[in-house]
Amino acid sequence: MKALLGIMAIAVYGGITYYIGWNLKTWMQSLDIYRWPLVFWLLLFVISLGFIIGKLHPLLTPVYVLGNYWMFVFQYGIALCIIANLLVKFTPLTTKFAGAGVLVTLVMLLAVGTYNAYSPVVRELAIQINKPGEDMRIVVASDLHLGILSNKRHLQNFVDLSNIAKPDLVLLAGDLIDDDPMRFINKGMGDVMKQLTTTYGVYGVLGNHEYYGGEIPRLKQAMLDANVQILMDETISVENRFIITGREDRTNKNRLPLQALAPESKDLPWIVMDHTPEDIQTPATLGADFHLSGHTHKGQMWPNHLITQKIFELDYGYNLKEAMHALVSSGFGFWGPPTRIGSRSELWVVDVQFTNI
Repeated sequence: MKALLGIMAIAVYGGITYYIGWNLKTWMQSLDIYRWPLVFWLLLFVISLGFIIGKLHPLLTPVYVLGNYWMFVFQYGIALCIIANLLVKFTPLTTKFAGAGVLVTLVMLLAVGTYNAYSPVVRELAIQINKPGEDMRIVVASDLHLGILSNKRHLQNFVDLSNIAKPDLVLLAGDLIDDDPMRFINKGMGDVMKQLTTTYGVYGVLGNHEYYGGEIPRLKQAMLDANVQILMDETISVENRFIITGREDRTNKNRLPLQALAPESKDLPWIVMDHTPEDIQTPATLGADFHLSGHTHKGQMWPNHLITQKIFELDYGYNLKEAMHALVSSGFGFWGPPTRIGSRSELWVVDVQFTNI
C-alpha cells in the first residue's frame, strides 16, 4: 500500500511539474525564445528534484538551493498557470501577456515571502502561573532549520533579538537544524549560539528533522559545545526554581509516554517541550503549567495553514488548555524555500508571573 501511494505521489508530482513546464514552454514560444527542448526538459526535472539530488554531494549545493525554490514555484505556479490558461481561452488576453502576468506575480510573491522569512518578528505574551516563584522572562523559538538557507546570519539575528529581550531562560522547541548538523558545525554556528545570554541557560529538544539527519549524537554534542542542553525524554530541575521536561520527537516510536516523565511533585512550575503539538490534552491533565511546541510553521505558505488547522488542536499561537498555558510557534526559520506567505519567522518573549507567593 505504501509503495502504491509512493508511486501515485511521484506520478502526481511529475504530472504537475510537466504541466508547469509545458506552460513555460508555450510562453517562451510566444516570445520566440524557446530553444533546445531536450536541455529545457532535462533542466526542469533536475531542478524539480533538486532538493534530493542536491544532497548527494557538496558540489551540488546550488542544485539543492534551486530545488528548494522550485517548491515555491510548484505551489503557486500551478494555480497561476490554470488561471492564465482560462484567461487566454475565454478572454482576448494573449499567451504572451498572460505568461508575463504569471511571472510578475511569482516575483512579487517571492519578494514578499523572502521578506517574511528573513525579517522575523518578536511576539510578546504574558502569562500567570498559580505557583510560588520569581517572575521570569522566557524566549521561545522553534524550527530554526539551520543549514544552507537558514544560515549563520539568520542565527545571528535570532541571538541578537533574544539578547535584547534579556531573558532568564531560552527554550528551543525542535528542528534546530535542517537534517544534517555538519553545516552547523563547519560554519561555526555554534560560536554564534554561544552568544545567547540568560540567567538559567538554554535548553532544547529534538524535532523530526534531527531524526531525518541521523546524526543525533553528533548534534547533541555540537549543541552542548554551544551551551545548549538537549533534553531527550528527560525531566530536570533548574536551580530548584522550575522543572523542564524535554520529550523525544514522535518520530522516535520508542519515546517514553509523558506520564513516565512527569515530576513526582508539582510544587515547582513545570514546563514541557514537545516539538509536535499532536497532544496538548495529556500534559494539561498531568498538571503541566506551560507547554511549548513548533513544527507546524503555521503552514509556512498560504493556504497550507488550512491543513495544519485540521490536523492539530492548536496549530499556532497561544491557548489556555484547562490550567495549562500552551504555545505553538511558527518557527524562526523555514523548511524548503526561504519564503513565508501568510506567516512570519518569529520568536516569542514570554513574561511569566507567579501569583502564589
